[in-house]
Amino acid sequence: MPHAKRTATGVLGGLLGLIGLSTVAGVLITATVTPAIAVSGYAASSAITMFNNMPNYLKIEKLMLPTKLYKKNDEDKYVLMAQFYDQNRIPVTSDKIAGVMKDAILSSEDKNFYEHGGVDLFGTIKALAGNASGSSTRGGSTITQQYVKNVLQQNCERKATSQEEVKKCYLETTVNDGPEGYQRKLQEMRYAIQLEKENEKDDILTGYLNIASFGGQVYGVGAAARYYFDTTAAKLTLPQAATIAGMVQEPNSFRIDMKGGSVTTKSGDKVNSEEDGYALTKKRRDYVLNRMKIDGKITEAEYTEAVESPITPKIKKTQQGCKQAKDAEFFCDYVTHIIKNDPAFGETDDERAAALRRGGLKVYTTLDYDLQKAASSAISIVEPRVDYMNLGASGIQVEVGTGRILSMVQNRGYDAAATEKNGETTAVNYNVRAKDGGGAGHSAGSTYKVFSLINWLQQGNSVNAYLNGRVGTKTVEICDGATQTVETGSGKDRFGQNKIGNFEGNRGYTGTIYNFTKDSLNSGFIAMAEKISVCSTNKVAGQMGVTWGDGTPLTSVPSWSNDPSNAPYNVLGSSAVAPIDMAQAYAAIAAKGTLCESKSIDRVVDAEGNEQPIPDTKCERAISEDVAATAAYTLQGVMQGNGTGSGARTFDGTPIFGKTGIHQFLHTWMDGSSSKVTTVVWVGNVEGDERLENHYMAGYRLSRIRNSIWPNMQRAANAKYGGEAFPKPPQDLIKRQLVDLPSVIGMTVDDATRTLRAAGFSVTVGDAVNSTETAGTIVEQSPGAGRVAGGTNVTISPSNGQGVTVPSVGGTPAEAENQLRGAGFSRFAQQCSEADGAPEQGVVTGTDPAAGSVVGRDDTITIKFQAASCGGNGGAPGNEGPGNGNGRGGNG
Repeated sequence: MPHAKRTATGVLGGLLGLIGLSTVAGVLITATVTPAIAVSGYAASSAITMFNNMPNYLKIEKLMLPTKLYKKNDEDKYVLMAQFYDQNRIPVTSDKIAGVMKDAILSSEDKNFYEHGGVDLFGTIKALAGNASGSSTRGGSTITQQYVKNVLQQNCERKATSQEEVKKCYLETTVNDGPEGYQRKLQEMRYAIQLEKENEKDDILTGYLNIASFGGQVYGVGAAARYYFDTTAAKLTLPQAATIAGMVQEPNSFRIDMKGGSVTTKSGDKVNSEEDGYALTKKRRDYVLNRMKIDGKITEAEYTEAVESPITPKIKKTQQGCKQAKDAEFFCDYVTHIIKNDPAFGETDDERAAALRRGGLKVYTTLDYDLQKAASSAISIVEPRVDYMNLGASGIQVEVGTGRILSMVQNRGYDAAATEKNGETTAVNYNVRAKDGGGAGHSAGSTYKVFSLINWLQQGNSVNAYLNGRVGTKTVEICDGATQTVETGSGKDRFGQNKIGNFEGNRGYTGTIYNFTKDSLNSGFIAMAEKISVCSTNKVAGQMGVTWGDGTPLTSVPSWSNDPSNAPYNVLGSSAVAPIDMAQAYAAIAAKGTLCESKSIDRVVDAEGNEQPIPDTKCERAISEDVAATAAYTLQGVMQGNGTGSGARTFDGTPIFGKTGIHQFLHTWMDGSSSKVTTVVWVGNVEGDERLENHYMAGYRLSRIRNSIWPNMQRAANAKYGGEAFPKPPQDLIKRQLVDLPSVIGMTVDDATRTLRAAGFSVTVGDAVNSTETAGTIVEQSPGAGRVAGGTNVTISPSNGQGVTVPSVGGTPAEAENQLRGAGFSRFAQQCSEADGAPEQGVVTGTDPAAGSVVGRDDTITIKFQAASCGGNGGAPGNEGPGNGNGRGGNG
């Protein structure tokens, strides 16, 4: 077993070594610079001073260690999700390293380790002399010197950003020949001597065993034991320890994980293979065993048994990368992009890349085991590969009020090297923006209407305000006061483009914003855009954290397009956005207006367990509580009754709201939330334009398959996190507002109808009424012009063109009848009333209808008159009948 402390002889040897080495160093340096005076006393003295003035402080950086990502398991305990490394290393303490391992490395590399002071003077002189003469290139380095070399190499590699730079680091720290070799060796000695003064021998040996290379990406004895023999450093057997110890001389030649051979001969043959029993490694192993026997570390019997044993590797490959994150590969990939992009992990790209692959960090993520499992099951009904289209699907869930990502799934498997060729795997994360490993995003369809709703409310409007949502030509305000004509309905517009239609050809109606949202009425939302600018709606989307999938603000044309048709005139969700953005926007509504940036990391600690900064994901107010409450109230209507989201109800009693979206049947969405968890689902074309409604899968039309995925995901969230009722909306934002009802008297039926609907009223055309106006002219409306509740139904009555105005008549009843006949009337009645002093033939006092009234020509006009006696003059009061031409009323 190695000794624990240095002996007095070792201390003396170190002192003499320093003095002797200084002299040798002086001679050697002088010999490389001015050979002619190499042996002069002046040259030697100067060289000694030069050696003593070399830097003697070696900064030992932290070991390059794998960074590990963790997620919780079904027992709510953190387990490894994935790891990343340039050097696969499992650090171990001295007490966790088998004694035979320490003995093997000391016997083969530095048998005098516990006697020298950092430098084996005679071994070094021999090696340097051999190098100078060209007869040898052996290092002659002690364990301490090798440790120094490895530290220098790793300090250099830690800053390397490419394989070329890593190779350069190796060359700079291992070159042995020529002046540079002498200079490196001398500096290495200087560091080693000082290192021995400041550290215990056992600490140096442990440091070396943790930093040394053992072939490929395997570094340190802990990783070597696990990788080559599937054991720990503490449990290594004698043959295993000797095999590993032998590797340090030529790690990539003596590795035993390449069955076909690790070394290629000049003739092209592969040797050191499974077939030849790893002959080169065995020869080196047996050398190590022999040295151990000579040094008295093992007995003859132990040596014989070990030498006769074959090398039998038991390779335990240590996976790295997100493919090991089973069922959470894309979430893992997202976290790695956060590490590589967020300043919490370094100021530069190189520093952040190093943190991921060399930082030794432990990153604890937000993923929820139960929700991820349910989401994976839910999304699995969307087949990853079909013949008729490039079909993608994704789902994401975030915690309301924190932004923590609880699940992230999609229908295709993860492969960082995959290309988008309608295969079963992909490198693209369908849930996130391009910078985070996603693509260009997906057109959001009607789920984007939530931003028009919020914009409407932010401007103080009620969701129970009425607008004309019927199809037709509408003029919307786009940006900076500019307008654009939009034609809604079926068929082509005047430019030959398809008009903006409603689902299933709905002609629209005059109604409330609440109902427009419930029914997802396109023409209704275009009507809203006549009142609120499209640009302001897109700014609201930005206010809620949503951008184009490439990160471009929605008020600008995306970076990938020079097409003006991608101008920011988005009302109905044509812009391609990332589901993660939509999730945080809908979560903000559920969080009473507080927008939380998406969060994937809960905690980070370094290799020593020290807490490290995490990405600064802020939660800030985006909309007022009143607007959020009213938006939630309105979106709950979508999920109720015959709302467009009713097919995705959870039926578990948890209050939810949501919004559906279909963009030209190329993409289908369902976005919604409880008060605790928000869920967003997308299914659609990754590339291409195959219409979803033309295909079925798992018993669903593809355009409706969201109605299976979303409720299954949301139900799992509701079961675990629960949910309360959403706050009630304020009265001001749900009241029916009084608006001005215009007068349409005198207009045609069409003009009157158009005018009233444009003002937000529904219209009923009543029966034609008698009027002198031209037939079809509106002569009556109810209610009349003035302030009325928005959306009131207005009844309008047109003229029949048959009306006659009753003239003012006088004289006797007979004379009055003649006057009425002259006006075009032919039916009369008389109404007599007796009055003292009235003439016997009677005197007319009026008519019914009264003079000035407009009535039909066939209407009966009653002539009212007074007479001294009604018994013989005309009919009794109230009698009616056609006149007889002689002034006498009909009497029977």
